Amino acid sequence: MLSPKRVKHRKQQRGRVHGDAHTGNTIAFGEFGLVCMEPDWLTNRQIEAARVALNRYIKRGGKLWIRIFPDKPYTKKPAETRMGKGKGNLEYWVAVVRPGTVLFELSGVEPKIAEEAMRLAGSKLPVKTRFTLRADTE
Repeated sequence: MLSPKRVKHRKQQRGRVHGDAHTGNTIAFGEFGLVCMEPDWLTNRQIEAARVALNRYIKRGGKLWIRIFPDKPYTKKPAETRMGKGKGNLEYWVAVVRPGTVLFELSGVEPKIAEEAMRLAGSKLPVKTRFTLRADTE
């Protein structure tokens, strides 16, 4: 699972996800990309599930880049706990994604295979995604 080695602050406020992605919205490394169409938080488990689905379909041919990293801590209080007594403990890590963020990049495979692999990866994620080529984002 992806998680930071160390962070400045153990717990973070949630904040808001609004607006389109200004950074990470172009394909920089590969030929094909999976672009997020909705704002959301993606957990480290969801990112890993999508990565596994992608790798299984391309049978470890080609090169894969993960363009997002879960660096925001998500805290939660235990069930049936009264209010107060401080913020809850760390549950998992999330990556904040905005519409237009490139989630995964792929190169070294046929376009048909890349499209199907990205479709399978997108089905593991809680957001709408779109397959794109390098020429489309530039």
